[in-house]
Amino acid sequence: MPDLESGQISDPLTQTSQRTPRTTQSTVAPTRAVELVSTQGKTTIADSVVAKIVGIAAREVEGVHDLVTSGAGAAISGLATRMTGGDQRAQGVNVEVGEREAAVDLNIVVDYGVSIPQVAEAVRRNIISRVAAMTGLVVKEVNVAVTDLYFPQDQALQQQPQPPRVQ
Repeated sequence: MPDLESGQISDPLTQTSQRTPRTTQSTVAPTRAVELVSTQGKTTIADSVVAKIVGIAAREVEGVHDLVTSGAGAAISGLATRMTGGDQRAQGVNVEVGEREAAVDLNIVVDYGVSIPQVAEAVRRNIISRVAAMTGLVVKEVNVAVTDLYFPQDQALQQQPQPPRVQ
């Protein structure tokens, strides 16, 4: 049961109290969850669920080519996710979830030629809207890092068959 004054919630897995907020990287399976209590029961929402909502909402925005992990550790975990067939919907997303609020950090690749500030703002609006509608959480901030550009002509070149080096 939430203790609103102390900022603590009951951890349904260990029956202990933990301080919130906490950060969950999308590639790590979280063991804690947001707990919403009503007179008719309780609902828990895992941090990984919020991260997936964020990842899908970001990809819905025109001009976003992909979400990517950042840094050496993230690159290794991203590779492991791809090799094991893990869920990539939350790749490149970090969420910090409290009892009523969430904060989001994400790394995106945008299509060449789009307005990066407009795409980033559209991503923010869509994430805030989707998370609120699906979880009831208020998203306090969405930090968008544009880490690369996507050039469609590069992919076209990669798909062309390469001539053999020797005859």
